[in-house]
Amino acid sequence: MKFSDGYWRLREGVRAAYPQGVLDVETGPGTLTVHAPTHPVRHRGDLLKGPALTLTCTSPMPDVIAIRITHFAGGVERGPSFEIARQECDAEVSCDAEEARLTSGALSVRFARTGPWRMDLEAAGRVLTSSGAKDMGIMETPDGHHHLRERLALRVGTSVYGLGERFGPLVRNGQATDIWNADGGTATEQAYKNVPFLLTDAGYGVFVDHPGRVSFEVGSEAVSRIQFSAEDQELTYYVIHGPTPKEILRRYTALTGRPALPPAWSFGLWLSTSFTTSYDEETVTGFVDGMAERGLPLSVFHFDCFWMREYQWCDFTWDPRVFPDPEGMLRRLRERDLRICVWINPYIGQRSPLFAEGKAAGHLLKRPDGSVWQWDLWQPGMALVDFTDPDARAWYAAKLTALLDMGVDCFKTDFGERVPTDVVYADGSDPERMHNYYTHLYNRTVHEALRERRGEREAVVFARSATAGGQRFPVHWGGDCESTYEAMAESLRGGLSLGLSGFGFWSHDIGGFEGTPDPALFKRWIAFGLLSSHSRLHGSSSYRVPWHFDEESVEVLRHFTRLKLRLMPYLYEAARQAHTEGVPVMRAMVLEFPDDPGCAGLERQYMLGGDLLVAPVFDDEGEVSYYVPDGVWTHVPTGRTVHGPRWVRETHGFLSVPLLARPGAVIPFGAVDDRPDADWADGITLRVYEPAAGRPVTVRVPRPDGTTAGTFTVVRDGVELRAEATGTSAPWRLEVAGGPSAEAAAGTAVLTLPMP
Repeated sequence: MKFSDGYWRLREGVRAAYPQGVLDVETGPGTLTVHAPTHPVRHRGDLLKGPALTLTCTSPMPDVIAIRITHFAGGVERGPSFEIARQECDAEVSCDAEEARLTSGALSVRFARTGPWRMDLEAAGRVLTSSGAKDMGIMETPDGHHHLRERLALRVGTSVYGLGERFGPLVRNGQATDIWNADGGTATEQAYKNVPFLLTDAGYGVFVDHPGRVSFEVGSEAVSRIQFSAEDQELTYYVIHGPTPKEILRRYTALTGRPALPPAWSFGLWLSTSFTTSYDEETVTGFVDGMAERGLPLSVFHFDCFWMREYQWCDFTWDPRVFPDPEGMLRRLRERDLRICVWINPYIGQRSPLFAEGKAAGHLLKRPDGSVWQWDLWQPGMALVDFTDPDARAWYAAKLTALLDMGVDCFKTDFGERVPTDVVYADGSDPERMHNYYTHLYNRTVHEALRERRGEREAVVFARSATAGGQRFPVHWGGDCESTYEAMAESLRGGLSLGLSGFGFWSHDIGGFEGTPDPALFKRWIAFGLLSSHSRLHGSSSYRVPWHFDEESVEVLRHFTRLKLRLMPYLYEAARQAHTEGVPVMRAMVLEFPDDPGCAGLERQYMLGGDLLVAPVFDDEGEVSYYVPDGVWTHVPTGRTVHGPRWVRETHGFLSVPLLARPGAVIPFGAVDDRPDADWADGITLRVYEPAAGRPVTVRVPRPDGTTAGTFTVVRDGVELRAEATGTSAPWRLEVAGGPSAEAAAGTAVLTLPMP
């Protein structure tokens, strides 16, 4: 939200009150409280008027400082609130005549006690950012609404990222963003997954601890400021020190939660019925048979909306006209080693038997007059489940448990964005604060139902909407995109932005959702889709089986699916890092190369894990440009090397995409290419790329249950390359990309490298 009219004036009708200086300071164990009048105090008479702001600084964990701005403190606390984890932290507090300071780890907040208002955030002897005159303030709009605003200095050369899954330019500088979930597709300023957290490449991130609407102006209203505001009397934000973007993400996800580790089978290929297409068991069987006949490994089959009867979404009942024997069908599919996903949402259409059941039990969201909130958008007369009510959550989860007992394995948790504010929640939550948070309760309810019935390592959803903390319930997909190259690029930007917002796992509709892709686009999107965290073929009004496009599409899908399955030991280790550290599987280049200014704005390429660079092709003819950071990089399929830093322009056929290994990388390739959950240590190949002398590289090979199957240490000494294994007795081999290879003997493999 913009409050100013240029540099000197406020917008018509806006009134502002800014802190003028520090009146006094209170200190306590780990707490610093600053009182700041919004007018100069020249004599005792100035102490008789307001407003005044109170700033309370604490630290929930080392290198993270919470700053709470308070105007009126007498309000009633109404939920919801983000779940914040806290660690033992001995923050140091000091105060003298010149300054007041709280220090946590390497991060300090400092208030000048003399002169005009100034608050600095410092680390390693330098100011990261600051709030000065006319930055923090109380802003009253002409309609009488009361906002608290903060502005932090945006230093020269600083790039800002995050704020959820946003489909515009990856760097947020110059953008105005409202944190307000909406069902807006991938081609607009609206977003399904809004997260009030931003990440910079200047050593810090900022998380605004407000689940409702937060308005960000990042170098937009004031071009050298990061501004955020919310309509409230209190506003808390956390400044998170890195110094690197990875460290910032690690600390942010330690604060708000890290992703569960999805089951290994979920990393295989998902095939959907698509949305409005006609299908029955014969159609489904035909698709599954067609995939098997063509040697296309399939892991998950997804039934979209019309597995249920029209106008009755959701009643969680199979449409008997097309699925007369759902238990038998699911059994037959599972006998073919397939997992089953079904579409659900949190809305209950009026014709669903669950509407009357939910109304009678009080499980549906109500209007202030006590009637059930309803409208006709999406489903006639639809209502929403009130997930703030524990009984409603248990009621909804019980419907899902019945499907799990029938043979379903997971759920696509669609929607959750169209949440009204003219309602009353069972627990008294504030409707404005619940608008974004509703999806968190929805996805948590479903994920917990899966975990309770199937176990910790078997729970996975395919979710569209989210807010801060929603990363705990993976996987998330990008939503409804068009079948165009532009939408493919939008989707990638959204996924990278979501990864920079703390989400570890992300997918998208291969080929696009709206419309039908032409064969060239479909094949280009396949390469991108199979080199993503999770991979799903899905559309709206047309099927996505590859033979409906052309025979080459079948070949392309086979090639990239089998490549991904061979990369599973590498990918699942990256997944474990997302689970334990909060670093996403698909990483914007700035995460891995924060000191390379050439990587700051890259949004058409990414790192898949820490060692593989992927540059999707957005062109029928296969022309692609991408940037290679410093060092000698190697094309994984061909062994051809590229020396960076420089831009590269290439042309790729449909069976090729820029996929480069980082200098010094050791990539484990599995021996199995027809399923994602194999014994990866058995027959594994460690492929070494441009090894540097004297730099040991440790490779951990996981099992599908997340435990360690074996650990390998690879080191170069002159022309000798040696690898040693611990924890495994399975056969394995060592090879140098484009060079010699050797089978392991007694847990050791040794190669002699060619002389340079």
